[in-house]
Amino acid sequence: MKYRFCGKSGLQLPLISLGMWHNFGDTDRYATMKETAFCAFDNGITHFDLANNYGPAPGSAETNFGRILADGLGSHRDEIIVSSKAGHFMWEGPYGDGGSRKYLMASINQSLKRTGLEYFDIFYSHRYCPETPLEETVQALIDIVRQGKALYVGLSKYPVDKAAEACRMMEEQHVRCLVYQDRYNMMSRKPEEKHIEFLKEMQLGFVAFSPLAQGVLTNRYVNGIPEDSRVAKSGVFLHREDITPELIGRVRKLDEIARGRGQSLAQMSLSWLLSKDEVTSVIAGASSSGQLKDSLRALDNLYFSDEELAMIDEVLGMR
Repeated sequence: MKYRFCGKSGLQLPLISLGMWHNFGDTDRYATMKETAFCAFDNGITHFDLANNYGPAPGSAETNFGRILADGLGSHRDEIIVSSKAGHFMWEGPYGDGGSRKYLMASINQSLKRTGLEYFDIFYSHRYCPETPLEETVQALIDIVRQGKALYVGLSKYPVDKAAEACRMMEEQHVRCLVYQDRYNMMSRKPEEKHIEFLKEMQLGFVAFSPLAQGVLTNRYVNGIPEDSRVAKSGVFLHREDITPELIGRVRKLDEIARGRGQSLAQMSLSWLLSKDEVTSVIAGASSSGQLKDSLRALDNLYFSDEELAMIDEVLGMR
């Protein structure tokens, strides 16, 4: 494993982090979760990414990770980075969603209890909440650090102007925002529009999630929609109607490029992100230790020729 410094800090993150959005909820097999988490650590993945509502059910990923810590991983607490978040819907009523101080404080307390941790290494505001004054959300994050509930704080999916404003508010009180997190993959290039310049200006680390576009940037849907796929089971962010013949055609062409590099499409998708210096770490999900090990092989070839990059952009209509 290789590591990169996260923004203007002494903290290093592994190039690949283990995400627990899926595959660590109550509907998954605990023995598999534990094996995958231990496999991650054994292969140098020191960063485990959670959120209050990860599951399903919401909260169950944190509870299961707490079990994994208690089953042995916790003996390496000082060698791992555990991040969690709050900002999306978590519980019924007016205080279980958004960016209010009430919600953020209640949520981090619940998350710490579920995981059995005394503190998180990184705690994120999971989204910008337009109904909450930004200074209220920011002050809650500052106080979370000062109270010792998190060592660092970050922002996820914020509009660039609001993220920059939030960072400045934190700096005024001598608490730096460490890291910014957003969706980024070969098919979703939004961070390239304004985010990269903002990250450099604010000297933030950048953690990319959804590197495989919910499984599209794999061979998963080339021959139809498997019944055990994410689309078939939940379809929250990716729907059956999204898997069009045009999309499949592009995926097949990308797969040809990947095979020419000696990689699977999934591995090439991870390598493509990690070839960019501005990306500190990529969050990869895994349903098994075998799948995780397969993803780790992306680290074997992070170099892309100008011709390969041009071919990828042409297939995706970016040129």
